[in-house]
Amino acid sequence: MNYKKKVLKNGLRVIAVPMKASPSVTVMSLIEAGSKYENKQNNGISHFLEHMCFKGTEKRLKAIDISREFDAMGAQNNAFTSQEVTGYWAKASNKHTDQILDIISDMYLRPTFPVADLETEKGVIVEEINMYEDLPNRLVHEVFDELLYGDQPAGWSVAGTRENVRGFERDDFVNYRKNHYVASATTVVVAGDIDPALIFKKVSKAFDGMPVTKKVGKKKVVEKQNGPMVKLRFKETDQTHLVIGFRAYDLYDKKTQALRILSVVLGNGMSSRLFQKMREELGICYYVRSAVDGLTDHGTFLISAGVDSSRVEEGVKGILDEVKKIKSEKVPESELRKAKDYLIGNMYLGLESSDAQANFFGSQEIMKEKIKTPKEVEKEIQKITAKDISKVAKEIITNDRLNMAIVGKYKDESRFKKILKI
Repeated sequence: MNYKKKVLKNGLRVIAVPMKASPSVTVMSLIEAGSKYENKQNNGISHFLEHMCFKGTEKRLKAIDISREFDAMGAQNNAFTSQEVTGYWAKASNKHTDQILDIISDMYLRPTFPVADLETEKGVIVEEINMYEDLPNRLVHEVFDELLYGDQPAGWSVAGTRENVRGFERDDFVNYRKNHYVASATTVVVAGDIDPALIFKKVSKAFDGMPVTKKVGKKKVVEKQNGPMVKLRFKETDQTHLVIGFRAYDLYDKKTQALRILSVVLGNGMSSRLFQKMREELGICYYVRSAVDGLTDHGTFLISAGVDSSRVEEGVKGILDEVKKIKSEKVPESELRKAKDYLIGNMYLGLESSDAQANFFGSQEIMKEKIKTPKEVEKEIQKITAKDISKVAKEIITNDRLNMAIVGKYKDESRFKKILKI
């Protein structure tokens, strides 16, 4: 698994990922645009703009023209918006490489933002926001971000507010796109059974005429904390959904790999400590997992679970006990070996398709990381020692980094502040 990279004269970065004998090809465009590039007044516009790029272009006049063309190829296509990246992708049989490249570039270069579709889509996105509100296991992560970052872009919902969504006008999209959809802030990835040299030529032609104006940046995240913090969101739910997490490292920190292994030991897989404790021993939850989330200027290590509401304190204590244990006791070599094999094995399993490889290499490039191949990532993982994990655990598992968000039938934060301590 390898790649070729070329930076075009206009600053567009192109990644070609040759996959011999792959039956599919994926074309993906990635842009440095997301909710962290927004302000209070236009929060949600990155995500809304992503929707509007499917509503018609100068060449494909209506949304149905785009969707019908994708469907007629038997293609898969979608888009996504996060705090720092917006992406558009399509995946189809190799014989359709030129066609999906044409569609993806057309959506990027020539969207028309029809006013009638804009008004209709407001209702769609408001319902998307409502859907997320009705998914407490997802909502709790937004509450967690609000707790950590407060009233700044990192603490706002990517989808924005209903009020903002309903108030957007066509010029808002035109102006936002002008500031962010520029060559120097864009990466195009093509993965499949391809010839990289030929792909570079085709991408250069397809994306000819890209704006080369200066990219508008984002404000640096401000982090302040002195002790454990709790935030509740009252909701009539059948179980309590919670996130316990710690402020951790940004995307570029060399300690992230050790933290990822720590996360595997604690909460990845059915043999992990938290799964065994919370599900097999206590029988208190259906899901419990841990994750590492790193962005350009901040990061978190978090544990999420949906627990029996009548035993929520017991659940919080069970999680914290395992967190304290990994901080105070060295991870045994056998468990370290298992965690490494789990992480490496899952990485390779997750790279079997062309869209997965496009995302693997493209996401590193758009975040301005040094691109690492899977083999290079594997070598990094293999080098981590139990001592490295202990060092990371002692550094981040502290009361002045500890936070808990809860969605459930609760209004009294003091009830949980009493038990939230390391």
